[in-house]
Amino acid sequence: MDPDAVWLRPGQVAERAGVAVSALHYYESLGLIQSRRTAGNRREYRRDVLRVIAFIRVAQRVGVSLERIKEALDRLPADGVPGKRDWARISREWHDDLTRRIEELTALRDNFSNCIGCGCLSLVSCPYSNPGDVLGRKGPGLHRFP
Repeated sequence: MDPDAVWLRPGQVAERAGVAVSALHYYESLGLIQSRRTAGNRREYRRDVLRVIAFIRVAQRVGVSLERIKEALDRLPADGVPGKRDWARISREWHDDLTRRIEELTALRDNFSNCIGCGCLSLVSCPYSNPGDVLGRKGPGLHRFP
């Protein structure tokens, strides 16, 4: 580990990142972030972990699983600070999936506005979401959103 790196205590990282210290420990247990131990056996995190935590939080907010986040983080440079190119590569890799999620959420929002507006909430007879129960004839399970 870089001896010139700035190291922060868990409370400092938690405060600056807007997460609980327990979240740091959880992220670390999943291998999303790393710490070192001092001579007194206390954790310290490199300051650049703040950027990684911000990435984790934003990715989670848009529905990316922690497993998928870990896969992306595992491909970042192990001995250095991730750079603009590293983050751009992840962005390119996730572009199509995020676009699909946006389309699904837009469709969900638009279809729900019709249903919630009328108040019937009938999946059998609703002329907007399932006229004539056509989806029921396709068998069990979700048919509109993969």
